[in-house]
Amino acid sequence: MKYKETNPCNQLRSHIHSFWELQGEENDRVWERIFPDGCPGLVMNLGDSCITDNGSVTMEHGKTYLVGAMTTFKESFMDEHTHLIGVCLKPSAFSSFYSYVSLNDLKNQTVLFDQNLSFDKDKFNGENHTDYLNQFFIGRKNSKKHRIVSLLKHIQNSMGSLSIEELSKSNNISVRQLERIFKDSIGLTPKEYSSIVRFQKALNLIKSPRKGRSLLDIAFECGYYDHSHLTNEIKQKTGRIPSQL
Repeated sequence: MKYKETNPCNQLRSHIHSFWELQGEENDRVWERIFPDGCPGLVMNLGDSCITDNGSVTMEHGKTYLVGAMTTFKESFMDEHTHLIGVCLKPSAFSSFYSYVSLNDLKNQTVLFDQNLSFDKDKFNGENHTDYLNQFFIGRKNSKKHRIVSLLKHIQNSMGSLSIEELSKSNNISVRQLERIFKDSIGLTPKEYSSIVRFQKALNLIKSPRKGRSLLDIAFECGYYDHSHLTNEIKQKTGRIPSQL
């Protein structure tokens, strides 16, 4: 399987993590598992029909799908006829390009996207799609500043350890209003997003082992109560235990 990831232009880097392309190769027949990262995305299917969301959704050729933020893993079936183009948005970026629905309705969902708001399939005939995607999103970008951006930075800077009450107090906003802003803007509650930030930190540490650092050390470093708490969180979000990652 061939996977290629490219960075957006400087104008878009505060809104988009990356553009990516995935193509199947001969004899590929595998369920690919992805883990939650708190980010929504857009996927256009240029290949044959592709089964995703653990078998519950079929992405059809030539259509674009909106992928909501995930709180647990999902699997997609890939074979030699798979060809997907995708955009990984930053958590709060969707509303900078689209006025659509509350992203809370799309949590853990993959839904057909309005084709009038989507990409031009014919623009993907060449080798390099990055220029077209940069131009597409620059053309859609609005200049509105969203309060959610600073709220997300507070959580990211604390690596998910900041309590919701602390976040509420430091931003002079009620917990109830905080919940609404998060659900509408990124499709997750503050607690869910904090959990994903903390999980991603732990995942990176587990995948980059350091001599003398145990799983218990990682648990404490990432703010988990103990070894079991971390293991249960990993299992919930990946379907695997730490030693299988």
